[in-house]
Formats: sequence, C-alpha cells, structure tokens
Amino acid sequence: MAFRAIKAAQPNAMVGTALSMSAMHPVTDSAADKQAAERNHLWSNVWFLDPALKSKYPDAFIGVTPEMLGIRSGDMEKVRAPFDFIGINNYTRSMVSAKIDTSATMNPPQKLFPASIQFGGNVGPKTDMGWEVYPRGLYEILMRITKDYNRPVIEITENGCGYGDAPDARGIVNDQRRIDFYRSYLTELAHAIRDGADVRGYHAWSLMDNFEWAEGYTKRFGLVYVDYPTQKRTVKESGRWYAKAAKANALPVAAKGAAK
Repeated sequence: MAFRAIKAAQPNAMVGTALSMSAMHPVTDSAADKQAAERNHLWSNVWFLDPALKSKYPDAFIGVTPEMLGIRSGDMEKVRAPFDFIGINNYTRSMVSAKIDTSATMNPPQKLFPASIQFGGNVGPKTDMGWEVYPRGLYEILMRITKDYNRPVIEITENGCGYGDAPDARGIVNDQRRIDFYRSYLTELAHAIRDGADVRGYHAWSLMDNFEWAEGYTKRFGLVYVDYPTQKRTVKESGRWYAKAAKANALPVAAKGAAK
C-alpha cells in the first residue's frame, strides 16, 4: 500500500526495500543439511521478498499451508509491490545444520523449521562481533537474487565490519583489518557485476562509529572514529582508503607488504 501511495504521488520515484541476507551454507554435504540450508534461505533471506515480487510466501516450513498462515482471498494481491530495486544488507554467511540445537530458542518453532543456524563459519578471520569475514558470501547471495528474481536492480545498503582500533600516539587510527575487509568484499562485488548482477550502489556501514543496537557503543563499525565523551571525529585509515576508492571508482593499489 505504501509502494502504491508513493508511486501515485511521484510516479518517477525509485521505491524499493532493504533486507538482511546472507549466503546459506550447509554444515555438511548431507542431503538433510542442504535442505535445511535452503529452507533457511527462504525464511531468512526472501520471506518478505516473495510476497511482494511473486505474490506468495516461500515454502520454508514443513507442513505449513497458506491457510495456516491466515492468508485470506485477495491478501497476496494487496501485498504485491514490484519494487524498483532490492536493497541487501550483508555482513557474513550462515552455517546451517538439520540437527536441532535443543539449547537454543527457535522462532519459528523447531517442529516446523528443524534446523540450527550459526552466524558465520570458521574459515575466515573473525571481526570484533565474532562474525566470520567471508567475502565470497556477498557474491553468492547477489548471484542467487539475480538468478531467482530475473536480474533486478540491486543496492548494497549495508556492508561493513566491527573493529575496535583507536587513535595511536600520533592520532592515527591504523585499522588495516577494515581496509582488508572492504577490499575483499568490493572485489567480490565487482565479480558479481561482471557475472551479471545489476548492482547500482554500495553503502559502507558506517560513516562514523555509532550506537550498534544491542551492542550499544561497544562495537565500532565506522570509517570515522568517534571519541564519545568529547565527540571528536578522527578519519580512520580505512576512511582515507575508502575515499580514494570512491573517487576513483576502483580499488586503490595496495601498499607494498599490505593485503591486496
């Protein structure tokens, strides 16, 4: 309804939505884990996308029918919205197992969605959030959405990493890990564009250190360091690197000995 109201007021407006998405990897090569990973893709990545673009909910749950969801005649036509673009927030991948973790509280109920989900694996290094750095996952989810939704316009609405690097004695924030993160993820983004993903924009999360939901001020995602008591801002080395990348529309050449 909001989509149609905006279009009625301004037909040329570009109207879309942004959803958190991650590549779903089965913990093992078993058929059960692969099926669990696919169900979690349908639930975690596209549960809100399919109703808008396909007029249906994805088949993510075992034994659940549209009637059980309380869907009435005409509902799916009402929720349809042919978005002008799809926004994707991406930080890491998800590891999925069909084996239920009985110590975890699951939503939806486990009998309808038998799976255990871990945010990130153990191949890449971890950020201060404990999330695995897995840039290939960005490529994978971009290509999956490109394939399944007939090459829609995409914007990366969030991508970034939390590291607690602070100014040194010279006042310089040398956060090389964040530079490495952005270089690797932007490289995979370029590969996705090369392979057909229609990505029109990329937004780093975030410009400045800020209030990070449940983590409050304990995790720093910014390209600019903020001293919270004084509110003094210091551009991190990653911010300078990112500025060069944005200006050139290309990845800066790595310094000798630094990660490429």
